[in-house]
Amino acid sequence: MTDVLLEETDGIATLRLNRPDKLNALSDAMVDELLARLDAVAGSEARVLVLTGEGRGFCAGFDLSLAGGDGDAAFWMARQEKFGSLATKLRGIPQPTIAAVNGAAAGAGLGLALACDTRIGSTRCRFNSAFVKVGMSSCDIGVSWLLPRAIGTTRAFEMMLTGRMVEAEEAERIGLVLRLAEPEALMGEAVALARAVADNGRMATWMTKRGMWANLEAASLQAAVELENRTQAYLAGTGALASRAAAKGFLKHE
Repeated sequence: MTDVLLEETDGIATLRLNRPDKLNALSDAMVDELLARLDAVAGSEARVLVLTGEGRGFCAGFDLSLAGGDGDAAFWMARQEKFGSLATKLRGIPQPTIAAVNGAAAGAGLGLALACDTRIGSTRCRFNSAFVKVGMSSCDIGVSWLLPRAIGTTRAFEMMLTGRMVEAEEAERIGLVLRLAEPEALMGEAVALARAVADNGRMATWMTKRGMWANLEAASLQAAVELENRTQAYLAGTGALASRAAAKGFLKHE
């Protein structure tokens, strides 16, 4: 049985973490498969990616039953770098990404959800930065960079230092998720959002995603505006503005 299911319908790709008996906790093989599936999505005709979990959980983080072993520091560093690359891979693919958080997103699961461009949560979703509870740092799979940008440094420090569970209603209130949906309606909500994104031009959404992430690291407003100017000039030069505006009827005059 595959640990990561991939399907595509009408330009919307869905990746489903598929270890429900482990609440979709990540094994080494599962991470390899997820990275390969993300590469496949990146090279596909899909316009948007929805990431979710099978069963009751979104992702319970690293499978701690695999934490033993006699590996040296080099072994653990290589393993950590592979797991950490999930965040940069999700950020780097051209398709906008939506996490449909159907249950617990703990530890690395929190990192996966945060690495998506936006998140919709089930009323059963819950989040925590779990590694601090088992003697490890909460700074893992991009969480130390992504979480403060999602909810602010004060709340991020509190979540990461205590490891407490943030339930669905609080997650919506603090902006960790865009909105909540009943469990049976979650995928419908995520797909509806994906379709609204996919209705726009492929290059327009790709450049918007790249520009947003790049400008979160911009040193100044001027640097951000410079990138925006170049992006708009490039897209206008492709003829996208005139063709899309005409197709949408924006150029009609009464």
